[in-house]
Amino acid sequence: MKTNLFDITNKVVVVTGGTGVLGHAMVKGLAMAGAKIGILGRREEIACSRAEEIRELGGQAIPLKADVLQINELELAYDRIIGEWGRVDVLINAAGGNMPGATIMPDQTFLDLSPEHLKKVMDLNQLGTIFPNQVFVKSMIENKSGTVINISSMAAQRPLTRVVGYAASKAAIDNFTRWLAVEMARKFGEGIRVNAVAPGFFLTEQNRSLLLQENGEVTERGKLVIQHTPMNRFGAPEELVGTIIWLCSEAARFVTGTVIPVDGGFSASTGI
Repeated sequence: MKTNLFDITNKVVVVTGGTGVLGHAMVKGLAMAGAKIGILGRREEIACSRAEEIRELGGQAIPLKADVLQINELELAYDRIIGEWGRVDVLINAAGGNMPGATIMPDQTFLDLSPEHLKKVMDLNQLGTIFPNQVFVKSMIENKSGTVINISSMAAQRPLTRVVGYAASKAAIDNFTRWLAVEMARKFGEGIRVNAVAPGFFLTEQNRSLLLQENGEVTERGKLVIQHTPMNRFGAPEELVGTIIWLCSEAARFVTGTVIPVDGGFSASTGI
């Protein structure tokens, strides 16, 4: 048994959505903890830039260009990382997002939702998590060892006004996480664990306009979020890294089927 149960040195980690704001914090934090990182995303130039950034800091990383909704592209990415490092130890499904037409603005109602945008959001968040799992867990099954970390949301646990498509698809992630945890453990043994992290409110590309005005002031919706967050602020992306490292490590070897909030206390607060 390792003397340092939190050691993730040389673990091979694939991060979908590694070109996003939260994904960037994850890949950098994991690389600095000693993991080998596959940065998967559609924006190849950003994936390459971030891989180079990690290498310049002394870490190991490669870019993996793929759309999480395209199985053939995911298979090519899988072949590349297996060719480079021989296995996949950890899959982190950080790809996801929202669209304006799947969000109800203050002057709209449920009837105004765009079917096209709603479908795209639900496909991206739900199928965009299921498909990478189908591809990358093959290595874990072969080795009878591995960790999956899906990315949920506070919107899954406490339905938020306006973001109906995003909330519904993230609720599906919670259900899928628990289902897959049981499936993996019962059919392939205790060595494969599946969990999810549910971030609270972190400033990202998708929610910045909802939480901040153009001048940097907090919006009315942002103020409501902070009022209901006991720590009285938004989260910083790097504050997800500690929980991610723990779930990747042997320190969490008896943890599976869980959804862990990293939210400054938002999920514990009634607002009263």
